[in-house]
Amino acid sequence: MKTIVQVVLWIVCVGLGYLIYRSVTGPIEFKKVKEERFSKVISTLKDIRDSQMAFRTVNGKYANDFESLIAFVDTGKYTITQRRDSSYMEYDKVYGIDMLKEITIIDTLGFVPVKDSIFRSSERYKTMMNVPYATGGEKFSIKADVIDKGGYSAPVFEVKVNKDLILADQPKDLRDRENAQISVEEVNGPEIKVGSLTDVSTNGNWPPIYDKKENK
Repeated sequence: MKTIVQVVLWIVCVGLGYLIYRSVTGPIEFKKVKEERFSKVISTLKDIRDSQMAFRTVNGKYANDFESLIAFVDTGKYTITQRRDSSYMEYDKVYGIDMLKEITIIDTLGFVPVKDSIFRSSERYKTMMNVPYATGGEKFSIKADVIDKGGYSAPVFEVKVNKDLILADQPKDLRDRENAQISVEEVNGPEIKVGSLTDVSTNGNWPPIYDKKENK
């Protein structure tokens, strides 16, 4: 009987010790996984943002779907221009004399492919719609619109993904805690996103630390 009690106590102690160990190491391991995955996701969102800004430069609006955006990156071109000041003499009927007129001339110098400008030799733009680490092939949510801002129409866009898709294999209690984050050093809320459908902004909701990381 004494031996059985000792075995039971040993099992209880081992189990309790394991729970204490996991309570300490679990959050540490979760943070490591989270930061690695968030870094990749944010890097992809930056690619999407750069592509959207190029799309607007050429088209005057943002793309509302990835098919249009990727096709644009694949074939679109920037127009390279040069502004120069010039002047000439023109007869003024009011004063009855030639007067100096100043003008600005815009010359077209050539064209640069959007793909080369943003991605150089990489073709990662072809898969930038896919959410890194998502196990079900999920894609980022993308939407573009035009909003009224004080009397003028402003193009806007937003691209986002739920953190749960990126951390689906992690413990639920730690994911729930992550989704409730409110800190200047963390990605706040349950989503990682760039842009806004209510404000004229191309910012992401991640802290500056992720702007110092490159994981492409």
